Amino acid sequence: MVSPTAKQVFIQGVTLSGRTFRPSDWAERLAGVMSQFRPGGAQPGSHLSYSPWCVPNTINGIKCVVVHVDLREEEPMAWDFCMNFARDNQLQVVEACLLKDPKDATV
Repeated sequence: MVSPTAKQVFIQGVTLSGRTFRPSDWAERLAGVMSQFRPGGAQPGSHLSYSPWCVPNTINGIKCVVVHVDLREEEPMAWDFCMNFARDNQLQVVEACLLKDPKDATV
């Protein structure tokens, strides 16, 4: 269960037993399936980019998918799909906040 104050949930590519989840492109696949769920709904060509609500990333060398809780409010079935994917594959899920790297900030 995700706390009501969380803004982002990280589905990590590590199982509860500590094994690396395979296939290696699982995060991109999951985010690709979720690309149609975005603010304002699917638009022509939106399948060509990831939804801001479900983005693959690598953090500390671990593949993950960052799922924004706005997805839960706007598309509950899509949220359930992501959470069930994590549960069914016994992936670690953590609540966190993805901060921008200070090196990427513009002056």
